[in-house]
Amino acid sequence: MLVNLKINNFALVDSLELNLQNGLSVLTGETGAGKSIILDAIDIVLGGKANVRMIRSGSDRSLVEATFQTNARLNEWLEAQEIDLLEEDTLICSREIVNGKANLRSRSRVNGVLVNRQLMSELRSRLVEITAQGQTVNLLISEKQRNLLDAYGGKSIVQQLAIVTQAYETAQQARKALDKRIQSEQELLQRQDLLRFQLKDLKEAELTDADELEELEQERDRLSHVVELQQLGNQTYQMLYEGDYDAPAGADLLGKAESCLMEMVEYDSELAPILEMVQSGLAQIVEAGQQINSYSEGLEADPERLEEIELRIRQLKNICRKYGPDLADVIALYEQLQQELAEMNGAGQSIEVLQQEYESAIANLTVECQKLTQLRQKAAVKLEKQLVKELKPLAMDKVVFECRLIECSPTAMGADKVVFYFSPNAGEAVQPLSIIASGGEMSRFLLALKACFSSAESSSHTLIFDEIDAGVSGKVAQAIAEKLHQLGKQHQVLCVTHQPLIAAMANGHFKVEKTIIEETAKAKQENGNSGIADIRTVVRIKSLNDHNMRAEEIAQITGGHSAEDAIAFAESLLAKAAKYQASQSK
Repeated sequence: MLVNLKINNFALVDSLELNLQNGLSVLTGETGAGKSIILDAIDIVLGGKANVRMIRSGSDRSLVEATFQTNARLNEWLEAQEIDLLEEDTLICSREIVNGKANLRSRSRVNGVLVNRQLMSELRSRLVEITAQGQTVNLLISEKQRNLLDAYGGKSIVQQLAIVTQAYETAQQARKALDKRIQSEQELLQRQDLLRFQLKDLKEAELTDADELEELEQERDRLSHVVELQQLGNQTYQMLYEGDYDAPAGADLLGKAESCLMEMVEYDSELAPILEMVQSGLAQIVEAGQQINSYSEGLEADPERLEEIELRIRQLKNICRKYGPDLADVIALYEQLQQELAEMNGAGQSIEVLQQEYESAIANLTVECQKLTQLRQKAAVKLEKQLVKELKPLAMDKVVFECRLIECSPTAMGADKVVFYFSPNAGEAVQPLSIIASGGEMSRFLLALKACFSSAESSSHTLIFDEIDAGVSGKVAQAIAEKLHQLGKQHQVLCVTHQPLIAAMANGHFKVEKTIIEETAKAKQENGNSGIADIRTVVRIKSLNDHNMRAEEIAQITGGHSAEDAIAFAESLLAKAAKYQASQSK
């Protein structure tokens, strides 16, 4: 319940404080007196869209503060949001709007804690509901009508709707997976073909040794130079082992040196190490000569083997150009491609499996949508009966109302299109509400709808009506007044009205008016508008606490003046309202 509203430097308000009570409270005043500014302030403090025009001219900031009395259900929500309560279950919401040099800034606080727009929006839905005649435009939209029906249906529909939303999301994901697999199937087949071709190419190359190319190149060089190697081998053998008189072999020369050293050692044993070195050299030269001779004798031309090697070298170099750069990389790639192809063949679901999963998800969505439709049908029947019941006292005793469910393709919101059908007069066929209802009828329809939801809601909150009575008079205005009074028994109701019948029914009455003031130097300094002229227009609100003040105001809105006849009429309205209130309290 909204218990206090403070407004500073907001639009035409310099400073204003409003204390509210339970039941029905009304705001009256001349057209343009500033009644809507009060509602705008409530909207702003609860997260409404701000603009620079909301800051009072001459000031650079405005502040709105609203104090609410909480209940157990709201306290639980606040605790979940980690917002501490103030004493006596008090909740204070504030909004500061600052016109900076670069842009417009605003800060929202709840019990002194800075909060974001999303949290403020969630809190707003738990505190107040503002209803204006302009809302009837939204009421004509099918999606809005469906949302209203779902809200009226309560917890069971909310729970089933969550199940449908999840089932729809599951079906969408299954469809996306199927579409993605179908779309990628051609690419997958193309990739598999490429892998198979490359693997066949590499397999045929029979790659096992990363050093094969280097070894083959060495063998090729040897086979292609057999004659040169034989000639050089023979020459080396001759120089090492078989010489002639003109050019003795190395082994012969070392043999002679060995003989000389052996004689020398007989006279000087210190030469023994030198003798050993010469003997070792002689043995190595003899061994080298024998090996080079064996190598030369073993060499023979092999054209076929040479051709075979040339072909293999060309094959390996071609493979390296395609998959390399070297054989080690090619062999590693071969293993990698084998693994990738194995994963493609063994991993992932087939199109048939994904198709089955999608069909299963659609079947489940259809079943859950049917359950939701059944719940909506039950709620629709109940809403039809209750709404007609609420409309009859509003001078619409012949009204016919139908809440029709039209089947549509399943969505996250179910498989129903909800359309309100309406006939205000006897003998007329029902037609969509968007076609047939007039402005006055829509006002009554909206009020009756609020009454239906009021009885369905488990916790009370503040209902605000902005000129819901526009376009009606007489008997209809009286019926609206009585309906607002009934709503005030369960909720705090704040109504902006021009109807004396409704004003007379109120438990609390506030008069809003514009007045011209001469702003003092101190006030100008406090508001930061020392450059503004002294004469200012401001909005003031007055609580009409006694009977005479209310009678005079009702007379004013009845005839535009407080003449004797108007006062008498206002007195009669107050007496009639008091009698009705007394009868309803029994």
